[in-house]
Amino acid sequence: MRKRSIFGWIELIIGIILIFLGVFAISHTDAALTWMVFFYGLTAVVTGITDIILYVKTEQYTGFAPAVSLIAGILSVMAGVMLLVYPGAGKWVVVLLLPIWFIAHCISRLSHLHIIRIAVGNIYYYVDLILNSIGLVLGCMMIIWPMISFFAVGFLIGAYLILAGIDSIVMAISRIGSK
Repeated sequence: MRKRSIFGWIELIIGIILIFLGVFAISHTDAALTWMVFFYGLTAVVTGITDIILYVKTEQYTGFAPAVSLIAGILSVMAGVMLLVYPGAGKWVVVLLLPIWFIAHCISRLSHLHIIRIAVGNIYYYVDLILNSIGLVLGCMMIIWPMISFFAVGFLIGAYLILAGIDSIVMAISRIGSK
């Protein structure tokens, strides 16, 4: 039995967690979307506060860059508070931005396929090609039909989490995870 690197074990654990989260998202679609909006709101508030702190600490040493940090921080805090106070509006924002993220992520992964084929081999190459092609099609469908996206976003999130979990598990058991 060959020893696994820490990377392989972490990828395996992440894959299993993603599959469990995907199953939860499919079985509780509204709760999954609400928690996602809450998480994004909390993240935006924390990021905004961090940007404002960065402005305060670096304002006297540099020129224009801290002003951008202050403006971005204020906008992030405002957006985060809006998501936390009005989660219904946040759900619509997620439904509108989720397809853009799907498409951008899938294009990014598809652009790295030649490296994946060299580093890992054909099996992971084809799995990644199929999963990201499906994600690209789903992203385009969500842009074309946003109302369907709103009602199916929990299912799509769950399906994507399950596929990402499978992707992580395949990565963990591939040669990338070996010492």
